[in-house]
Amino acid sequence: MTSDLEAQLRAVSLRVTRPRLAVLATLRDHPHVDTDTVIALVRSELPSVSHQAVYDVLRALTDAGLIRRIQPAGATARYETRVRDNHHHVVCRWCGAIADVDCAVGHAPCLTASGDHGFVVDEAEVVYWGACPDCVTKRSEGN
Repeated sequence: MTSDLEAQLRAVSLRVTRPRLAVLATLRDHPHVDTDTVIALVRSELPSVSHQAVYDVLRALTDAGLIRRIQPAGATARYETRVRDNHHHVVCRWCGAIADVDCAVGHAPCLTASGDHGFVVDEAEVVYWGACPDCVTKRSEGN
């Protein structure tokens, strides 16, 4: 797996470093986590990595298109490695769980705007809100 991550970094002309590999592996294994969680998970592998190093890696990987930063309304920024397919997300209103949702209809950008105001639309961001299965169960049991 590490060689695959190394190849991804080299393909976008980024140096292969232990922090970059650790962040990519963390996001591959834990999609939709926030920065604090990324830091904690990376530190379990690289105890001496600084907060700033992880922030810098997240920015570099986002700028290079290897990861995607999402921020549903009212939530902290989250990161994922699923990129370049213009998928959407479903977010639990109660616990904040996030899951991927494939495009609703049609071809990218998935939705045709009713009025584009002259813009050339190449991406649509859709967030579905609701309750995750665990929260539905808890709420129906009166917890």
